[in-house]
Amino acid sequence: MFTVFNTALSGLNANSTAIDIVGNNLANLNTTGYKADTVEFQDLMSQQLGTTSAQVGLGVAGAQSVRQFAQGSITQTTGAYDAAIQGNGFFVVHAADGQTLYTRAGDFTLSPTGRLQTATGENVQGWNAVGGVVNPNSTVGDIVVPISGVTPATATANMSATVNLNAGGTVGGTDGTYSAPVQVVDAQGGTHTLTMTFTKSDSNKWDYAITIPDADLKTSSATPLATGTLTFDGTGQLTTPAATDPPVSVSITGLADGAPDMKINWNLFDSGGTGLVTQFTQANGVSATSQDGVAAGQITKVGISNGGLLVATYSNGQSATVGQIALATIENPGSMLAIGNNNLQPTASTSAPAIGASGTSGRGEIVGQSLEGSTVDIATEFTNLLTFQRSYQANSRVITTADQMTQDLIGLIR
Repeated sequence: MFTVFNTALSGLNANSTAIDIVGNNLANLNTTGYKADTVEFQDLMSQQLGTTSAQVGLGVAGAQSVRQFAQGSITQTTGAYDAAIQGNGFFVVHAADGQTLYTRAGDFTLSPTGRLQTATGENVQGWNAVGGVVNPNSTVGDIVVPISGVTPATATANMSATVNLNAGGTVGGTDGTYSAPVQVVDAQGGTHTLTMTFTKSDSNKWDYAITIPDADLKTSSATPLATGTLTFDGTGQLTTPAATDPPVSVSITGLADGAPDMKINWNLFDSGGTGLVTQFTQANGVSATSQDGVAAGQITKVGISNGGLLVATYSNGQSATVGQIALATIENPGSMLAIGNNNLQPTASTSAPAIGASGTSGRGEIVGQSLEGSTVDIATEFTNLLTFQRSYQANSRVITTADQMTQDLIGLIR
């Protein structure tokens, strides 16, 4: 008779713990990357009745929570440093005490020193780019974004202009002369506006001269940077120079800002061999100019793109990869302990993590500017809550009944 109290009490304790687990799940309904716990019960050893094979159970062991690593829903966000994992894997983070922890929560931030961190200050692990290239085979470390980084200038090496020269222009007339500006960049990032001047010299012939302002040079010069003659056929297409001839070389020496001398190729034809300078009976005009120089620029924005790449955008319009987030796969993630702040800590029974890049060796894909939601299902949790409540009530009724039977027995003795 007295064992029934312990048996029912074990049921009360187990169901009370189960309700605590359900309550924790519901509390984390909106926690980024949270994985819901399920409840498991185990019976206790039974006692044998006499010499027969009949047994009576002695109750239930304490309820255990088992974390289920199911995929949560992924929602696109506007956070530049948000990331979600689609599939298998964990983000690797370092705590302040040096511990390596794992998380599915990708609501990252950038510290004042440029370190990519979790919302609670753990450093996200990955690889920093060298020259815009990431080596995912190297050792992982803290991801540091060069928030004050500068991309160097690139001097112009090639330029072109899409120009039409009026076939009806007269030699010596105002319509027989046309000037078009082209801006180029030196190695220090300074810009210089070159002027292409076209002068009609004969039927289907135009002379050209390319000049630079005297203020851009240490010593002014009356000599053009380049001169020559363009010849067109009867259909208005450029014939001389020919598409097979080398580009026109434009040399700039003695720049006033101290930048190195420049040698620029003026391309008169596109990659398909079509002339960029034409002669039709239309007004002189330029429709486009291009050059491959780039001014120096500072980082204006950094964001996480798909694959876990951190891409920096510079003020000069250029972009470059500055780092990549690492992913770890663990064969038995359920063996890890939840220690708060969305972090999981390995235990002695946790298998060694395999760290690598997103989308490799069975790892999931990192989705940029997105977050993985909690896997808690509110309908399931409310159903479990009612079930455990009914079970708790039933076990309490067993104790009440056993107590009444005991009182009845005492009454008979008296």
